[in-house]
Amino acid sequence: MSYRPRHAKQSPLKRRATTFAAGLGVVASLAAPAPAHAAPVQGPIAAPSLDTISQQANAMLADLDKTARNTAWDIRNSLRQQANSLAAINPDLPAQAKTIIDNTVETFFPGLIAEKTPKPKPAPKPAPAPAPKPAPAQRPANPCPADAKACVDLTNQKSWLQNNGVIYYGPVQISSGRPGQDTPKGTHYVNRKVKDEISYEFNNAPMPYSVYFTYNGIAFHQDDPYVPSAGCIHLYRQDAQRYFNDLQVGDKVYVF
Repeated sequence: MSYRPRHAKQSPLKRRATTFAAGLGVVASLAAPAPAHAAPVQGPIAAPSLDTISQQANAMLADLDKTARNTAWDIRNSLRQQANSLAAINPDLPAQAKTIIDNTVETFFPGLIAEKTPKPKPAPKPAPAPAPKPAPAQRPANPCPADAKACVDLTNQKSWLQNNGVIYYGPVQISSGRPGQDTPKGTHYVNRKVKDEISYEFNNAPMPYSVYFTYNGIAFHQDDPYVPSAGCIHLYRQDAQRYFNDLQVGDKVYVF
């Protein structure tokens, strides 16, 4: 026969269960009989009393082992479910009972409720705003008068053809007069065209597709557009052909 001292201390688990049950006993006070002058409750109440819930908690928590936290969580949920039936006594009792149950669980198992409560899924990130469309490239202002048919930009060694200020061919690479034989700036007009021209001044040098726009021998014509000229505008062959075909006597040529 084993002997247990009369005043032996309870195990920690027993003390925890007893205290938990005592805390739940507070809930019982919420369900105390109403004063005589209160309106009588209609019909029998099928809900279990808080004393019963407390006794169940005491019995189950006394047997907790290494899985105590999981078991405590199950007990907590069971008690909360039973607390719903207290609404038959007073609609405010379920919420009050659940608060007491949770506070008691949190006292003996800190963080258990937060640990077991499913975390809400984070809201999906909003789709990124579409990137703004790039602004359309702005065509640089055309410094050539709108009524000019052919334009020559001596600074950038470019030339183009246009209609009413709208460029439709080019800009294309050109070469203009070398220093001392500069291509004259200003407004000029086409005065004649010679397809198979030669230069008597320069040893019968060929000047195919010549389009003259001054009266002293300055013309658009085919030649190397990277070799300075004696004042004419050198163009690649295909460009010289286009200028020859498009420019007519009287068309305005603007050189700047």
